[in-house]
Amino acid sequence: MVLVGAVMRFRWSRAAWGLLVLVLVWYSFLLVQVCIGSFVSDSSPADAAIVLGAAVWGSYPSPVFEERIKHAISLYHAGDVQAIIFTGGLGESDQVAESEAAKEYAITRGVSVEHIYCEAVSKTTCENLREAKGIVDQQGFRRVLVVSDPLHIKRAVIIARDLGLDAYPSPTPTSRYRTWKSKLGFLLRETYFYACYLLRRSFIDYRVRGRYQPEIASQGWLPDPSLNQTAFQPGG
Repeated sequence: MVLVGAVMRFRWSRAAWGLLVLVLVWYSFLLVQVCIGSFVSDSSPADAAIVLGAAVWGSYPSPVFEERIKHAISLYHAGDVQAIIFTGGLGESDQVAESEAAKEYAITRGVSVEHIYCEAVSKTTCENLREAKGIVDQQGFRRVLVVSDPLHIKRAVIIARDLGLDAYPSPTPTSRYRTWKSKLGFLLRETYFYACYLLRRSFIDYRVRGRYQPEIASQGWLPDPSLNQTAFQPGG
């Protein structure tokens, strides 16, 4: 019995180590995907740019958020997009919603208020894109560019496409994550979130068309057709 127990423990230990190796290899593969994705940018013209929200400091965009906004503004002035969709709700200590701070920033830099659209309820990347899709559908936009930090763009574009958006990457050309330490931390964190999203997607059909799943939408994973779309107004 002692021998049998020892053999069983050895087998379980070997299986556990094997599983750990597989997880590490998979995580490393995803990490490489995130890195490669950070260099992919689509410069073809689009109907709108979707700017993913980030923190605000008081009523002003944080440096990370400011880089995203500035990139969207440059796309707009270059004629690469005709409209900008700002996303992001009100944080616990924020004075204004992220999207509202972005809108004011863009207006002072020459973007017409008629070409700015805002949603002010989302708090995560999935929610950012879900709410942005409501605006895209209402306005009849087709091709969109997703604007975010380079290491965030891979996951963001996959989520956008899973939600049914004709989305393409447009990462910021500059980033506030400049030191190796900050870049490594962001990379490891983003790879973790990317892995979690892919695992979750394995059990959920994100590509459902024309079928509402309230138990999923309530967690911010699918658009809710019952939302009052009139809430999405230019510059609002």
